[in-house]
Amino acid sequence: MKLKKRVLSGMRPTGPLHLGNLLGALSNWVRIQKEYDCFFFIADWHALTSDYETPDQISGYIREMMIDWLSVGLTPEKSTLFVQSDIKETAELCLLLSMITPVPWLERNPTYKDQIAQLANKDLSTFGFLGYPVLQAADIIMYKANGVPVGVDQVPHVEITREIARRFNYLYGNVFPEPDAILTETPKILGIDRRKMSKSYNNAIYLSDSPEVISEKVGQMITDPQRARRSDPGDPDVCNVFSFHKLYTDSQTVTDIDAQCRSAKIGCVECKKIMARNMVDALSPIREKRAYYLDRPELVEQIISEGGQRARQVAELTMAEVRAAMKI
Repeated sequence: MKLKKRVLSGMRPTGPLHLGNLLGALSNWVRIQKEYDCFFFIADWHALTSDYETPDQISGYIREMMIDWLSVGLTPEKSTLFVQSDIKETAELCLLLSMITPVPWLERNPTYKDQIAQLANKDLSTFGFLGYPVLQAADIIMYKANGVPVGVDQVPHVEITREIARRFNYLYGNVFPEPDAILTETPKILGIDRRKMSKSYNNAIYLSDSPEVISEKVGQMITDPQRARRSDPGDPDVCNVFSFHKLYTDSQTVTDIDAQCRSAKIGCVECKKIMARNMVDALSPIREKRAYYLDRPELVEQIISEGGQRARQVAELTMAEVRAAMKI
């Protein structure tokens, strides 16, 4: 029997999950469960690299994130779902890898300065923030992942992991495979204000939002900024609402709305109402599953615990190899 290749990915518990998370990552994770041996973890230690002043908030989002994962279709039967900090071996491997990782590799990380600029309101001049690629490498190679599903902008993260694994193997023997980046198509999801959908911008539609809240947020969406009056022709190509129609409305209706907007036969308010109904309907199965798991907190805790046990078994075997290779 041919063994499935293993993939690993994680997500930081810094707030409730939104449509950007669903369409940018989670939907792909659900698909690849069928063809890969999947390990998905809640990266609470990674969240501490930037949100170290509010650790209580991070821990508070862990169970909510797991419920969101389960509600979109990730299952413990197909994937190992666990919390990063439950696997203490990861901290040991991170420490050992930090001994062999040159500082210039971390300083040249293309997202390092970008994130410092984006999060200028936080003091990120910390050892943990500079060294988070080492922790990320420990997460990935601990489970000997063959691949990491990422968008194009995250490929450099995987490359640093490959370099660290390569250096370890050169120094101590061939222990770790070099993981490949599994490129995934991720649609550009904008928030209700046309900026990138983000918790920090307060412009997101969350998986936990009620139908009423979704409809209210859709009603606030910015459409074609050049269309000042109902009688003005619109341009669907620059309309954020129309981009969501492409995701949640059937193709024939999308074609009709495109033509009607350009000829001013449909107004933005009506267009929003149609899209809101379709979005609410499409997210209905997720809401139903969320309600199921919210009513069963003990089941969620069991899934987290069992996922941690499965991940720890792999981590213990890996660390035995690492210690033997390093003769420590």
